Amino acid sequence: MSSVLSAVEKKLASLSMAVQVQLPDGSVAGPADAKMRLVAKDKIALLHLASGQAGLLGEDYVEGRLDVQGSMRDLMRLATSILPASPIDTGHGNWFTGLARHAVSVWRHSTERDAKQIQFHYDLSDDFYELWLDPRRVYSCAYFRTPDMTVAQAQEAKLDHICRKLALKSGERFLDIGAGWGGLLLWAAENYGVDATGITLSKNQHAHVNRLIEEKGLSGRVRMTLLDYRALDESQPYDKIASVGMFEHVGRAQLGAYFSKLRRLLRPGGLIMNHGITAGGVYNAEVGAGMGQFIEKYIFPGGELTHISNELARISDAGLEDVDVENLRPHYARTLWAWSDALEARLDEARQFLKGEQGAKSLRAYRIYLAGCAMGFEQGWIALHQVLLQHKATGRGDELDYPADLTYPWRREYIYR
Repeated sequence: MSSVLSAVEKKLASLSMAVQVQLPDGSVAGPADAKMRLVAKDKIALLHLASGQAGLLGEDYVEGRLDVQGSMRDLMRLATSILPASPIDTGHGNWFTGLARHAVSVWRHSTERDAKQIQFHYDLSDDFYELWLDPRRVYSCAYFRTPDMTVAQAQEAKLDHICRKLALKSGERFLDIGAGWGGLLLWAAENYGVDATGITLSKNQHAHVNRLIEEKGLSGRVRMTLLDYRALDESQPYDKIASVGMFEHVGRAQLGAYFSKLRRLLRPGGLIMNHGITAGGVYNAEVGAGMGQFIEKYIFPGGELTHISNELARISDAGLEDVDVENLRPHYARTLWAWSDALEARLDEARQFLKGEQGAKSLRAYRIYLAGCAMGFEQGWIALHQVLLQHKATGRGDELDYPADLTYPWRREYIYR
């Protein structure tokens, strides 16, 4: 144990914050007045600390090999400071690595596996999500139009931001792919008068949104279906399409087919909003130092990220044109910290919804996940891009004159005014 203690003391001495660590044998390293205290119950947790494997330390916490005494914000400061290098992969890899990643991505994303993976996350407990999300349960990056907005106000601003970008009009056929608990679907129907269709693979979300549709008297104009996007009927194209927080679940190997499907679902002249998390590095599909594996194991099995440059390439290959690209990375950092703070304030209530040993593990995992993702967006390891798309331009000579049938004006004024 003396060699492990020496490695831990060396790591602690290199940190910019005071941390105390209790070893399995009861010995202690670090100052007694430290704001952050780690209690290691297993030697492996100490090795992960000494080697800077932040994601594996998170797994040690979930599995009970490590206790954390201190705030999630201080824990994330610690996680950032122990990393031996940037967790963003900047290497190209080789042809074999690329082939292996492609094969794994194909295997992970059958319709059956995708349904199970979505239900694993989103069907955990509606009551649990309600504790820390806004009243509409919008589970995606908010948009803080003004600095003093609450997260609930910023989520409504985000819903409207998307609707403005899509230039929604009354009577248009609107499709929401991965509609969650119905925030955007219902906002678009109630505020913009569209005929709205939403799809999800979550049984809990499907039931919740259909209850809201009935309660709001929108049954004739809004519908929510339990359906995979690949099974959507292409015979009646939509005027406008939104995909919010969904394409992260598609898989890098399927992105070309995904955007091609969206193009076939869109009428000529229509618009698509693709809103999703992107990788901070050009070549990595997840954050390194074990953090990506943590998300895969405990939170989003099957989730894969890609850099915005790869997303735009797949968009172009599919016959679509990106007409507006906006990075909301700082907005997502603030959103996630708001969620994390809300959960930390209601941990006792959360334990009532996530019971038993598995429930306790899930709660510990979500504490690490929310704060860890907030840190990831702060550090630029991951980003959030809204990309507005249309069918590739046809070379119309009157495009610059704002004809009445031109869906996307070539200035952003219509979004922000």
